[in-house]
Amino acid sequence: MDFNNTKIAFQDKNNADLNRALLLFRTIEKPWMVKTGKIMLEVALKTGMPIGWAIKPTIYRHFVGGETLEKCQPVVDTMAKSNVKSILDYSVEGKSTEQGIENAFQETLRSIENAGKNENIPFAVFKPTAMVDTTVLKKISFKQKITDDEQLQYKAFADRIDRLSSAAADNNIRLLIDAEDYWFQDAIDEVVHEMMEKYNKHKVIVFNTLQMYRTDRLEYLKNLIARAREREFYAGVKFVRGAYMEKERARAKEEGYPSPINPDKETTDKMYDDALRVSMENIDILHVFNGTHNEQSNILLTDLIKDHGLSKDDDRIYFSQLYGMSDHISYNLADDGYNVAKYIPYGPVRHVAPYLIRRAEENTSVAGQTGRELSLILKEKQRRKKL
Repeated sequence: MDFNNTKIAFQDKNNADLNRALLLFRTIEKPWMVKTGKIMLEVALKTGMPIGWAIKPTIYRHFVGGETLEKCQPVVDTMAKSNVKSILDYSVEGKSTEQGIENAFQETLRSIENAGKNENIPFAVFKPTAMVDTTVLKKISFKQKITDDEQLQYKAFADRIDRLSSAAADNNIRLLIDAEDYWFQDAIDEVVHEMMEKYNKHKVIVFNTLQMYRTDRLEYLKNLIARAREREFYAGVKFVRGAYMEKERARAKEEGYPSPINPDKETTDKMYDDALRVSMENIDILHVFNGTHNEQSNILLTDLIKDHGLSKDDDRIYFSQLYGMSDHISYNLADDGYNVAKYIPYGPVRHVAPYLIRRAEENTSVAGQTGRELSLILKEKQRRKKL
């Protein structure tokens, strides 16, 4: 698999798009710029200062599909021409108020129904922490005593997940349930298991997300497969490396429990790739969603597909990267016939700002990521100059 074909990678971007991306990644490349921008943005959000004029034409435009489902449609249509599907992710930060929870629930329902009408949107997705007060999830995950009211909140949480799963089944859309912090995840896993057993009897509707930087997730995967075989349901698993490493380690140290995070990147890389191998050995019972920007893990999965004698477009296997990142992976995979779906965040500019801060910090902190984006953009600009 060759990810160096920039003509394919940037086929949906004109010269103006490339120039904007070049300027953006050159800015993100400087940690002091990201830190300063984060402080300024946080101050603006707290004081109510307008921010759309500054970020909407730049970082928002690059990493976000639009403010609403409808405004994302041009992006969905454009990528579909290149055989790249879309997953519309409502990226407004969850609020643990009754109204905030209801708003997130209703918007997720709308995203499921919208996907059901569009063949280019094969999945819906949501963050489970948007559906309940996270205090409840933490107490249940750590097996702490909960009040009667908290028990009712957890039941309401499970009911919301059930209603979303039922809507996904009715609309024939697969539902990705995102992973959360370690101290919330056990309570979420419990509900997701119930949904898999209920809705994945004949095909996969519900997917759980495994953050493979956690020390226990490979064992969890093996146990899930055994459970699926024993109870006769299909398992859906989305793999990611993980999103909360520093916070997880600090919280473990602060609260006095062993860190749930692998000691180094090499361990995580091995565990991630081993999880792909285990999954492909059990592809009769498990569907794979490969959510990574790591080139080697993507190449490994293409090799495993070939080794197992499967077609490149086997509907049980999807590759995915975030919108605005790693187009050289997404578009070259799609061009070669594999199933690819880009995660496309959407939501009002002000409410999506925390997501944008994380994207900027991630591109700054992950070794080589921004440099890789810059080198590919420059390579494509040089190629076009020679035409």
